[in-house]
Amino acid sequence: MIPVSLYMLLGALLFSIGILGVLIRRDAIVIFMCIELMLSAVGLTLVSASRYYNGLDGVIVAFLGMTVAAAEAAIGLAIFVLLHRTYKGIKVDEINLLKG
Repeated sequence: MIPVSLYMLLGALLFSIGILGVLIRRDAIVIFMCIELMLSAVGLTLVSASRYYNGLDGVIVAFLGMTVAAAEAAIGLAIFVLLHRTYKGIKVDEINLLKG
């Protein structure tokens, strides 16, 4: 059986990679994927903590988090695809193009 500490370490590693991606990258779609990676890392951490404490609360919160992340991904990716088709790329420093 794999110890819970390894799951927590994996969650921390994935969250750190997501933070680095948000801070370093300029493309909005890559930043969006890094935020999704961070949400998945939090879900993994919640599930592993609930397994450690023999509870079901972390699993329920992780399931709700996955539901919110799926809705956010569907709407966000639709917006990003539309902007990418219109402007041929979405750079974060050029985000003022969205102002009407």
